[in-house]
Amino acid sequence: MGEDLEAINREVLGCRSCPLWRTRNRAVPGEGPVSARCMLIGESPGADEDRAGRPFVGRSGRYLNGVLKESGLGRESLFITGSVKCHPPGNRDPRRGELESCRPYLERQVRAISPEVIVLLGRIATRGFLGDVGMAEARGRIWKRGVTKLLPTYHPAAAMRFPSRREHFREDIRKLADMLGG
Repeated sequence: MGEDLEAINREVLGCRSCPLWRTRNRAVPGEGPVSARCMLIGESPGADEDRAGRPFVGRSGRYLNGVLKESGLGRESLFITGSVKCHPPGNRDPRRGELESCRPYLERQVRAISPEVIVLLGRIATRGFLGDVGMAEARGRIWKRGVTKLLPTYHPAAAMRFPSRREHFREDIRKLADMLGG
């Protein structure tokens, strides 16, 4: 475990690399133990996360927590973060420049934690690791990035909204629990 995760988090909290710092309440570096065997990477903080300074604390976070729990996984043992560390105005998708500005922080977090599995929550996180692969092609497969396994799945918000994605999401989280021996 090379780099200090707390040092990365402090840098994120003071970041001004893209215009999002002007409209945020709080940057959201992520949370979880440096010893986490698994990272969950979402898109960007929503309004609730922007107020709290923590990832996945709103409706989709509560849904994610419930699915993790029913699969025997505890949120406290995972590292959870976003592809972008600040809330885009109007809850829009992060722009390319914003993703590029945050990418070094994300890569450093991945190196610091060195997880066995990275769960890519939604198309923005999936594209960040797999390029222009669509969710239909990416989801349900285990991909490799060096020794780390990548598990793309739907974003919890999409799983909540669309019944067709809900069971796929639950299935993927159960697959994660099996991978971690949970």
